[in-house]
Amino acid sequence: MATTRESSISRPLPGPLKRLEDILAHPGNKICADCGCPDPKWVSTSLGAFICIKCSGVHRSLGVHISKVLSVKLDEWTEEEVDSLEEMGGNAIVNMKYEAFLPENYKKPSPDSSIEERSDFIRKKYALEQFSKSAEENASTSLASPSSSSHNVSPTSSSGPSLDKKRGEKQHTSSGRLHGLGHAFRNSRKKKVSEQKTAKINSMVGMVEFVGLIKVNVVRGTNLAVRDMTTSDPYVIITMGNQSLKTHVVKRSLNPVWNESLMLSIPEPVPRLKLQVYDKDTFSTDDHMGEAEIDIQPLISAAKAYENSTITESMPIGTLLADEDSTLVKDSTITIAEGKVKQEITLRLQYVECGELEIELECVPLSQ
Repeated sequence: MATTRESSISRPLPGPLKRLEDILAHPGNKICADCGCPDPKWVSTSLGAFICIKCSGVHRSLGVHISKVLSVKLDEWTEEEVDSLEEMGGNAIVNMKYEAFLPENYKKPSPDSSIEERSDFIRKKYALEQFSKSAEENASTSLASPSSSSHNVSPTSSSGPSLDKKRGEKQHTSSGRLHGLGHAFRNSRKKKVSEQKTAKINSMVGMVEFVGLIKVNVVRGTNLAVRDMTTSDPYVIITMGNQSLKTHVVKRSLNPVWNESLMLSIPEPVPRLKLQVYDKDTFSTDDHMGEAEIDIQPLISAAKAYENSTITESMPIGTLLADEDSTLVKDSTITIAEGKVKQEITLRLQYVECGELEIELECVPLSQ
């Protein structure tokens, strides 16, 4: 018995990627949780859903507070992340919750559905949770139960002035109550209009067509600006269109090393990639430490041209030249190796006294 126990303990556990593949092999996880596309390669780690690349773009537009998306193949996974995903139960459990009251005549998106259909369904399913409650529950939560109270006034004296005074007080109270109700109504109307505008903007964001993904590896900063007496606590925010992600904070460093990869969907038309550096402050607003922008269209064009390439050795396929008008510190080369198109860039931070930022970009086509 002792020998058996020792051998089972010494046996190495499968790595996170192997465990992830085992979870993906479950019947319910072999198709996208939202559109049914076969062989999904993306995961919403916050929801526990395996999704296809087209649906992953819509999930990103919901914001990481609703759906945080990772790639099965392109991202690095920890044992803890896989443990959490395993506990969620996969697509079968996700759809039991978020499609519990999906109307029988409601048509879910298919793999060939338009971005509008896909976006509308995913937003209703996860952001609004319209299908996780019955129609009666949805209706009841939208109705407020009015409260009423009665007030009996019995005069203590038959004298005219006393009665008139009380009547005046009652009228004043009533008019004040009516004024308060009118004010509340106006505020409620303003709030409703504001929410409708926000919902419209969010729905438009979700309906953007994506042409691929870009993996941004924020490598390091050099000679960054001082914001805390003699040092800073820098972090980087990367933005593309309506998507924003940020790195972790590096404490007390003017030459921080992040080596952190973040993934963004590439919308059409392709916007510039924006990077902003801030100093983290606990008790006040974070201090600005510079920013820079880069045009990623050359990288995307190169990725499309070499999408089916069989080149294995690293080979340069294009160069962006640094000049006085650009934020490039030096020439930036686009290379290809093993089918991956990458670009190394060193940017000079703008609107700040000093600082440079080194990043690596990799364009990921929709086929992955």
